[in-house]
Amino acid sequence: MKKNLLTVLISVAAAALTAFAILSLSSNKGTVGYVSGADSSSIGMPVYQTVNLSQKEYPDFTYAAESAVEAVVYVKVTVKSSRQDQMMDPFFRFFFGDEGMGSSQARQASGSGVIIREDGYIVTNNHVVENAEKVEVTLNNNKTYEATIVGTDPATDVALIKVAETGLPTVPFGNSDELRLGQWVIAIGSPYDLRSTITAGIVSAKGRQMQHSTRELKIESFIQTDAAVNPGNSGGALVNEKGELVGINTAIVSQTGSYTGYSFAIPSNLVKKVIGDIIEFGSVKRALLGITMQEIDSKKAEELKLSSPEGVYIREVMKGSAADKAGLKAGDVIVSVGSVIVKSMAEVQAQVASYRPGDKANVKVVRDGQTLDFEVTFLSSEEANATVSSDGSVSFYGATLKAADEKTLARLGLKKGVVIEDAGNGKMRQSGASDGFIILYVNDQPVSSPQDVVNIAKKAKRSVFFEGVTSSGREAYFGFGKE
Repeated sequence: MKKNLLTVLISVAAAALTAFAILSLSSNKGTVGYVSGADSSSIGMPVYQTVNLSQKEYPDFTYAAESAVEAVVYVKVTVKSSRQDQMMDPFFRFFFGDEGMGSSQARQASGSGVIIREDGYIVTNNHVVENAEKVEVTLNNNKTYEATIVGTDPATDVALIKVAETGLPTVPFGNSDELRLGQWVIAIGSPYDLRSTITAGIVSAKGRQMQHSTRELKIESFIQTDAAVNPGNSGGALVNEKGELVGINTAIVSQTGSYTGYSFAIPSNLVKKVIGDIIEFGSVKRALLGITMQEIDSKKAEELKLSSPEGVYIREVMKGSAADKAGLKAGDVIVSVGSVIVKSMAEVQAQVASYRPGDKANVKVVRDGQTLDFEVTFLSSEEANATVSSDGSVSFYGATLKAADEKTLARLGLKKGVVIEDAGNGKMRQSGASDGFIILYVNDQPVSSPQDVVNIAKKAKRSVFFEGVTSSGREAYFGFGKE
């Protein structure tokens, strides 16, 4: 009898302990248990294991979404564009699709924008407002305003527009350099006219570039995410969990024009610098380092005896450039610019673009197995692209210019002009310059010395246009947009 009673008591105690354990596990909020069929105890009972999935481990976008959405606007533009222009522009096809592509006529297109100052300044993409005859902005509260274009920067695809209003909601800037792979972000915009749409994803990659068919300068170090972005999202916000702006959504890679898993955003640090220049100076002040670069693969790393294939190889240092004056040499491997580690040409380009001419930055390189630091003072595009040699010739956007001699002028029946001794392989050659071309006018102003060409080019705000004759005396002209 005593034995039976003892057995009952033991059974009751075991049941009580089991119930207590189950209650404890179930009351542990967010903790999930599962039974492992592979393992069992000596008495045939399954082993109960737990995984901590507490609520804190899940991303909570409610604050970021509810605060940032108020500052993301719908942008409607009226544009005039020909079918050829539309077919040539990949951004147009990405975000506006094939609808309405026909003869030159006014048509409606749309995108998104982000209010960055309460007095009406809104950042969007250049390709959203390019060629716009009219721009309208609709806020999340459905109020509509006509906007003016303050400035654009095709190289980074950033544009700044403004509405005549104050007290508007804004999104604070975050530090895009601090983004980490796998970090959660949300995209806010108006895809397919679905206003204030919010999608979530992670940072898939950083420092991405896209292929371009044109030779125009493009400064790209995109943040790649898998947040769904579609036509109409262009110019909208990429926001972190704190509700900070870390990027401006700008492009997708797609065979159909719709989202297929990849979207790209301009880093907020680059956006902040570009719009700051536009507001303060009316145009972007572009800092140049003055090098040509190459990515490093395993073969190159082995050749250079590097511990790992990281950094960016300097193929050439332009004479008189910021890099040259600082002491950088061909063969160096750049590993950081400022405090930011760089692993691709796009990342170097984006970091340099975050500075203004005259700014200083520490550039860390690996040379012959040693890590060296150099202080670089960045030059402007005009300073970097117009260096004077000892013989009086001027290096100008890849070409060599010199005052035309009397014999050449007499042969062509000219009084004065500047000869292109060597068109080089840079922007001048790409724009149509040829060896022996005599420059007579730059932006409608007569020139007689290389310094005249440099001075006029410096003052030009948008483009530089050259008129003259070829080495055979035939009239010709060419030009290019300034960076």
